[in-house]
Amino acid sequence: MFVLANARVVTPRRVLDPGWLTVAGARIVAVGAGDPSNVDAVVHDLGGRHVLPGFVDLHMHGGGGAQITTDDPDEIGTAIAFHRRHGTTSTLASLVTDELDRMAAAVRTIAGLVHEDPGLVGVHLEGPFLNPAKRGSHHREHLLAPSRTALRHLLDAGAGTIRVVTLAPELPGGMDLVHELVGAGVIAAVGHTEATFDEARAAFAAGARLATHLFNAMRQFHHRDPGPAGAALADDAVTCELINDGFHVHPAGIRIALAAAGPERIAFITDATPAAGMTDGEFRLGPVPVLARDGRVTLADGTIAGSTLTMDATVRHAVRCVGIPIVDAAIAAATTPATVLGIADRTGSIRPGKDADLVILSDRLRVDAVLARGAVVHGTLP
Repeated sequence: MFVLANARVVTPRRVLDPGWLTVAGARIVAVGAGDPSNVDAVVHDLGGRHVLPGFVDLHMHGGGGAQITTDDPDEIGTAIAFHRRHGTTSTLASLVTDELDRMAAAVRTIAGLVHEDPGLVGVHLEGPFLNPAKRGSHHREHLLAPSRTALRHLLDAGAGTIRVVTLAPELPGGMDLVHELVGAGVIAAVGHTEATFDEARAAFAAGARLATHLFNAMRQFHHRDPGPAGAALADDAVTCELINDGFHVHPAGIRIALAAAGPERIAFITDATPAAGMTDGEFRLGPVPVLARDGRVTLADGTIAGSTLTMDATVRHAVRCVGIPIVDAAIAAATTPATVLGIADRTGSIRPGKDADLVILSDRLRVDAVLARGAVVHGTLP
């Protein structure tokens, strides 16, 4: 058992400053304001550092030079470990569109890793059932029309580990897949879509409850047709992913989305590619070559192709550049995505009884240490 004391502890309601928390084994057992008293444990004085819940990333394609859309378990593990060093203690491994059997092979590999790593909470399929007109960086030749047979092939490969599937509901058969996913207990996400407001609203009414990277790769918001973004923001049952790097969405767009939905329905994501954490250069995102330059990732024609983000950078940008209170940033980076995945009973916030998944940040909101289930997995405690 140990205590983290003299810290700015970011809880779902307020920042305890100074605050403390006690960890026993893998769990948080007590949280309080002021100084801990009558403590029979090792006390780590954090000197005013912030303590946030470990981040939960719903949408990560790679990092540290490694990618997710592969059947190489070591490469997948490298990407997960890279993001863990940046505070992501729970992650969905997100595949991009590839040839169907290659996607299935990657899913089977990830499914095996899920049983080995409690911080890998499942698979997100971004494709192949996307609208070619909004495909972004996804390989056109590997996109498929919505097909129950193809979906079942992927779900079978995942053996219960596929948690989210992004699709375009307006495509012929798209709504059939929404119903299929909802019936199978998989989260249907609306994304890479030309859906109108009414088409997106119908998908959400049918049980889809996530909007993939809101505003990006979807029909634009218009005051006479608010499109999928408007349908998602207007529906209290829908959570909206946001790529908060100052490039994908204007800071004012982030503030507008938060004002409309609140942090309880906004999930910050990285949408990170293998270029995250690397110097400028060429990389591969699934079968597609991409170029990283000055923190941006694009295709050769300039089309945005994911990001170089990490979750700590997302929180840092939210607080320091967008002006979001750190409590709201922590909710969007941890609590909300944990709720989407149904794991909020054990992680995503700093409360007694939860797993001790924690990120310790400096005054400049840089990562000093990361704890996963009570164990220090990056950095050191003072």
